[in-house]
Amino acid sequence: MSTAITFSAYGGPDVLTPSRVATPEPGPGQVRVRVRAASVNPIDVRIRAGLMRGIFPVEFPMVPGWDVAGVVDAVGEGASAAVGDEVFGVAVTGGYSEYALLDRPFPRPEGLSAETAAAMITVGEAAYRALEHLGAEPGRTLLIHGAGGSVGTVAVQLATARGITVIGTTAERDAARVSGLGATAVRYGEGWAERVGAVAPDGVDFVLDASGAGVLADSVALAGDPRRVITIADPSAAEHGVRFTGTDPADRFPGALPELAALIAAGRLDIPVWRTYPLAEAARAHADIEARRNQGKILLLP
Repeated sequence: MSTAITFSAYGGPDVLTPSRVATPEPGPGQVRVRVRAASVNPIDVRIRAGLMRGIFPVEFPMVPGWDVAGVVDAVGEGASAAVGDEVFGVAVTGGYSEYALLDRPFPRPEGLSAETAAAMITVGEAAYRALEHLGAEPGRTLLIHGAGGSVGTVAVQLATARGITVIGTTAERDAARVSGLGATAVRYGEGWAERVGAVAPDGVDFVLDASGAGVLADSVALAGDPRRVITIADPSAAEHGVRFTGTDPADRFPGALPELAALIAAGRLDIPVWRTYPLAEAARAHADIEARRNQGKILLLP
């Protein structure tokens, strides 16, 4: 038996409870890791609150979380890693746990901490995926909603490195940081479309919505075509003819993770970590995200 965070009903952060669970055993091709760090993502909060039940149905009790980094302590037949290897990847058994199973472990390179490796997985893949689906080319203009958030921060860096001009809507407190990453920061909220129009009078070529703040209609108008808009956060995408990405595993780019890890290890990509908590304080981490206190990633350290 080992310790994990579970919830048995939708609700607020207080439904997250430290529980004793059966330690998972790796099947063919799988590895079990002793988790060193698990990332807390906004999608975890939405699933726990029941806001994604139509997209991500769960079976109770559920161990939330996907993104982990740790050391392999058991392997199944045909696994691609060995006991003692430092790896990171997407947990198939829930990441808020002392132990987790990975189907596809990636080696953690030197220069990349376990905390940053775990912090990068979902946000890095989501940003990379959205840019690939949009097909934005060098010299084009990309509007990123939620540029100060974790996915937005990565997307700004990846896009500017590709020679794309980036405009990012963001909170006032994050404007200087977003500008420092190479984007033109624009305050979000009422009147955002007019403010974007003021800095991009010819409009924008593409839009990535990482905010889910009801911005799709105006984004389509700015881009001129719903096919030039993508969201990872707004379930109403289909109403606007916009692509929602993230629910279909075939839609994802897990193969991008080693590339992103190498960029971080080389100092060419930054994943801000705001705070770490012990595993037992998962509810506190969720409360921070709901209150928007965090300016960067939150990690649980089992």
